[in-house]
Amino acid sequence: MKTGKHVLLALVLAGAAGCATNNAFVEGKRLIAEGKLDTGLASLEQAARENPDNLEIRAVLARQREAVIARFVFEAEAARSAGDLEAAERSFHRALEINPRHERALAGLETINMDRRHTAAVKRAEELLERGEYAAASNEVRSVLQENPMQRDGRRLIQRITEMEVQAAQAGPILKTAFKKPITLEFRDTGLKSVFEILARTGGINVVFDKDVKQDSKTTIFVRETNIEDVFKLLLVTNQLAHKVLNENSVLIYPNTPAKQKEYQELMVRSFFVTNTDVKQMVAMVKGLIKTKDMHVDEKLNLFVMKDTPEAIRLVERLVALNDLADPEVMLEVEVLEIGRNKLLNLGLQYPEKINVNYLTAASAAAGVAPFPPFQISSAGINGNGSNLDNLIGFVANPALIINLKQQDGLINVLANPRIRVKNREKAKVLIGDKVPVVTTTAAANVGVASSVSYLDVGLKLDVESTVSLQDEVSMKVSLEVSNIVKEVPLQSGGLAYQVGTRTAATTLALRDGETQVLAGLISDDERTTLSKVPGLAELPWIGKLFISKNVIRNKTEIALLITPRIVRNIARPPKAASEVHFGTENAISVSPLMIGKVAPRALAMASSSPTSGADASRQWPSAPPREETRPPPPPPPAEGTPVVTLAAPEQVPAGQEFAVSVAVADAEALPPGELELNYDPAAVEPVDEGDKSGTRVLKLGKGGGAVDVRFRILAQKPVTTQISIGNASFRDESGPLPVPVPLPPAVNVDIR
Repeated sequence: MKTGKHVLLALVLAGAAGCATNNAFVEGKRLIAEGKLDTGLASLEQAARENPDNLEIRAVLARQREAVIARFVFEAEAARSAGDLEAAERSFHRALEINPRHERALAGLETINMDRRHTAAVKRAEELLERGEYAAASNEVRSVLQENPMQRDGRRLIQRITEMEVQAAQAGPILKTAFKKPITLEFRDTGLKSVFEILARTGGINVVFDKDVKQDSKTTIFVRETNIEDVFKLLLVTNQLAHKVLNENSVLIYPNTPAKQKEYQELMVRSFFVTNTDVKQMVAMVKGLIKTKDMHVDEKLNLFVMKDTPEAIRLVERLVALNDLADPEVMLEVEVLEIGRNKLLNLGLQYPEKINVNYLTAASAAAGVAPFPPFQISSAGINGNGSNLDNLIGFVANPALIINLKQQDGLINVLANPRIRVKNREKAKVLIGDKVPVVTTTAAANVGVASSVSYLDVGLKLDVESTVSLQDEVSMKVSLEVSNIVKEVPLQSGGLAYQVGTRTAATTLALRDGETQVLAGLISDDERTTLSKVPGLAELPWIGKLFISKNVIRNKTEIALLITPRIVRNIARPPKAASEVHFGTENAISVSPLMIGKVAPRALAMASSSPTSGADASRQWPSAPPREETRPPPPPPPAEGTPVVTLAAPEQVPAGQEFAVSVAVADAEALPPGELELNYDPAAVEPVDEGDKSGTRVLKLGKGGGAVDVRFRILAQKPVTTQISIGNASFRDESGPLPVPVPLPPAVNVDIR
């Protein structure tokens, strides 16, 4: 008896323990579903400890543990990608608390430590780059990229360093002597090399002549107070010569012939990736304008490689930047409203349309000629006189009498609101409806019957082709077609054909960005009334209505289309300075025009055979050996010239987009670092970076001037014109601000459309 009591008590305790375990198991799954991961895992682990033999609990615990760890690792990697290393480290540690040997979490912590080292190295490289130590900065960045080739800041910085090195290599040596000094020359039929010798002595440059330069070449030139550089270029062009800068104070002069160009002219190879334009069209433009012959096209990568002079390469760079623009895009917001009303009234008594009379035979009776009980026409058979009318039987093919009591009202409201994003000059198509199958049966001899299925589009079809203009207008060709099945037509072959009703509308319209246009008036009103009468009886007064069946059908449908274009991206009209590129001459591509700048009043006077020249018209030149005369140059200009400040911004910018403002200071090589105050309207625009946004931005300039770009974001929601100006410019050295007069450029106007 006592043993039975002990067994019963053990069973009760085991059941209670099982209930407790199940409660912890259920509670753990609920907490995990609610997002309480730590508490939920603790409950599942408790359930597993209390019931270690329960395979279901162990399987759920293992699965949920891996799911929670994967979630923590995913959050950590997302935080690391966003640059939040602290949050990523916390998530990795939470994953390791669950499984201390999780490989991805351990590797993630090592990656975070590496990211911190790389961030510090990139920061040091940027500091070195600011100080002009390109080699040291390049070594720092390359050490980072060797460990992590996908490090974003390192890739960006190495690209910047590479571009600066390439630009420095492309620029080549520049003459840094007194080549800008004004000079006065008066020569008539003088040896060309003698004139170049005087220019070399005055400008402090070395001149080397190619062996093919003619020794007996003579020239006549009269210039007063003109830059040596301008006179030098003019003499080269007028005597079919070219030059090559060897170093800061040396030039090589050679004949400007194709053979010598091949010997001395530097060539470059440049790859251009075209993003938004067909590479074949871009190559055709380059070949037509620049006359470049050595080109390779890779249509798969949308890339072309060209070999030409540095001047031609720079010109192609500007052409590609001006023409490789993304196509405008527009978002079409379409609303289609269809309202339909259907009314049906079928009321009255429908009598049989005909009565058939036939001889009733055994065959006809077996075939079911009389679907309804027949009635006997004659009583001859009854009297038994054996007349031919004995078998004459009448019957009604359709029901003898139908009472129609049907009234139906229907209301159809269809609303469709598709949004279509489409590129400029591309077609967008919308179909809202059904594809109705149409079965076609074809019978062929010795083959059999073959069936094919085709589909008929029934519903609302909309075709729109949009063209975006620079004035933020969208011209659209709209074609709307609304169709519906009127009735089904059975075919003798057993198939079905459909009678389709169609309403179409096509138009061309121009809308402003955000303007809504309504296309309405597609109304279909159909009313049909059918009266079925019994002849003669329907004309009786009062009771004639008992012999009339009335069927009235009325269908009315109206469709309205609302279309609103919203420009997503448009092409900004480039300013005149950016769209006009100096080409040079037909034989020589040059980035700067050939000209002589005047540095003093009446500074230029040229003559070939006139006995008088220059400002002194009474002076006579001797006819026998020519006399060379050089006037002493005027005093050199002061070491610190007046700096030139330029301000450039786009003329028009669409609302909601960004644009760049460029500020540059030139002719300030001898001046210390300076500051510029850039003024703007904070209610209309704001800088994109995290600097001051109060309406005044102080721009720092290095020694010798330079250029600074500031990107702005449009804040104004309505069309407005805002001004950006420079309020002040100052230069400061260790002793304090310098009294340098700086003429400020006029303010620029930016039209926000």
